[in-house]
Amino acid sequence: MFGISTLGWVHTLSSLPAIPLAAYMFARHGRILPRSVPGMAYLVFMLLGAGSVFLIARQPVSNIIAALTLVLLVAGYGVGHIGMPGRAAVYLETILLSVTAFLLMLPTLSEVLRRVPDGHPLVTDLHSPLLIGTQLGLLLALVIGVTAQVLYLRRRA
Repeated sequence: MFGISTLGWVHTLSSLPAIPLAAYMFARHGRILPRSVPGMAYLVFMLLGAGSVFLIARQPVSNIIAALTLVLLVAGYGVGHIGMPGRAAVYLETILLSVTAFLLMLPTLSEVLRRVPDGHPLVTDLHSPLLIGTQLGLLLALVIGVTAQVLYLRRRA
């Protein structure tokens, strides 16, 4: 189904729960909270998803996105444990973990558009205006979202 291998389904199903977890934390708290139950679940599912990319990726860019996601996850979850002046750790943690959500959604949306509906996908070319527009919209959402998060954190300080 959808031209996905068994290992591809394992990857998809292991990373899929990270999407509603991130959406929940963004809606409820305005950011991903790493030291919360949903935040820990997000970490586990992101590690499973990003780690399994190396087993299924066909394009080098997929490995780059996965490696960057893993680095940002470790940095985002680790920054709260190092001594940083003032609230810098909260700002950095928020930005890093928001970028991980972006890096999760970028290939997710691309894969959905290139596979659905089954047999007649919406996008057949990586240079499709729909795919590029979706990716640019996602980038715009990241920029606006991170800006709003930083402004919100500044007001709370």
